[in-house]
Amino acid sequence: MRARSVLILAVFSVTVSNLAAQTVPPTTPAAVPGVAWRPASVDAGQAAVLPATASPSGVVPASGITTATAPTFTAPTVPAAPGGNPFLASTTAPGRRPLRVTAGNGTLPNEQGQVWREYDISPYTARVTTTKRPEQAIVDWILRETGYEVWHSEPLGILSATPRTLRVYHTPQMQAVVAEIVDRFVASEAETRTFSLRIVTIDSPDWRIAAHRTLRPIPAQTAGVSAWLLPKEDAAVLLASLQKRGDYREHSSPHLLVNNGQATVITALRGHPYVRDVQPRNDAWQGIDNQPGQIDEGFSMEFNPLVSADRRTIDAVFKCDINQVEKLVSVMLEVPTQTSPRQRARIEVPQVSHFRFSERFRWPVDQVLMLGMGMVALPVPVSSTTSIAGIPLPLPSSAPRADLLVIIESKGSVAETPGAATAAGPATAGVLSPRQ
Repeated sequence: MRARSVLILAVFSVTVSNLAAQTVPPTTPAAVPGVAWRPASVDAGQAAVLPATASPSGVVPASGITTATAPTFTAPTVPAAPGGNPFLASTTAPGRRPLRVTAGNGTLPNEQGQVWREYDISPYTARVTTTKRPEQAIVDWILRETGYEVWHSEPLGILSATPRTLRVYHTPQMQAVVAEIVDRFVASEAETRTFSLRIVTIDSPDWRIAAHRTLRPIPAQTAGVSAWLLPKEDAAVLLASLQKRGDYREHSSPHLLVNNGQATVITALRGHPYVRDVQPRNDAWQGIDNQPGQIDEGFSMEFNPLVSADRRTIDAVFKCDINQVEKLVSVMLEVPTQTSPRQRARIEVPQVSHFRFSERFRWPVDQVLMLGMGMVALPVPVSSTTSIAGIPLPLPSSAPRADLLVIIESKGSVAETPGAATAAGPATAGVLSPRQ
């Protein structure tokens, strides 16, 4: 019995010895690449980093532990482009050819003799207070005169404007065109000019019978549009005879004050409501919810004049938009609900006519320009489209049409005395190609 107890004790001792030999206290960690070990004595706001060299046994000695605020990060290397600029690197998606981008030679091409010019436009822009960016008008008129394509094709061209400086890079021939346009702005110093602009409609175009001999036609590029020039005296007589007609209607204020080169807009719009859609509703006693819509009908005309440097001619861009609701087509939809499974509701689909006009004209300041747009949609809503107690009345059976006339006369500068604008003498007139 004693011998058996000694044998069991010996076996237990051997087992404990083997377990002790296999278990090593984790006093220090092994050096693992990319992993930092922080002992308990290091503050929470610091990080322990491994030394550059580890001991042969893979254990970091206590003297090799140092502290640092944050590890360093090295950005990945970006492959350089053929031009040598790493920010113009070429990226390739799977199955796609690479986009080749280079930095160029660092100089602007001038194979066709392009030159750099900077124009001082502050005498004009400092006087315009009706818009935040008066220099944009100079850029727009340069593009109308030269065309857009010359700045986006060969030869290389640059056109940029700030409130004080216009920078241009192009051929000497193009610089001469730009200088002429800029001079028209700067020479006027944004003077305010007075124009008489009348928007007139006449139900019948038969007014031309009596006025035909006094009208001098000039070309117009828009189909269906006519343009005429009249001396101011003849224009006054013609306008007086038109005002005696019962179908004569005038839709604008006759006098406008416009900064030279800037645009002004004349509008007469009114919203026409209609039922655009319906949605079923179980929580409402009607059972449906009407989705309202609105169409702005009426006219909007933009007038942008630019007087020449010698004040003999006027260039002007006219843009006219007319929207007219001809009728509302009714459609009955089935909108079943729990309370009304056979319920129906009406929606309206508007039938709208549009008239768009945009053209540029040039005429002498001592002449009156008259534009005949033809028999177009009436530029103002007719009285039969009004509503009573919030209920809109039905539209007429046929959409009203009228002969639309625009009569423009320059009254000269605000600072000029009457008649000074006509003292320069006659000038040529004509229609220019619209480049807006």
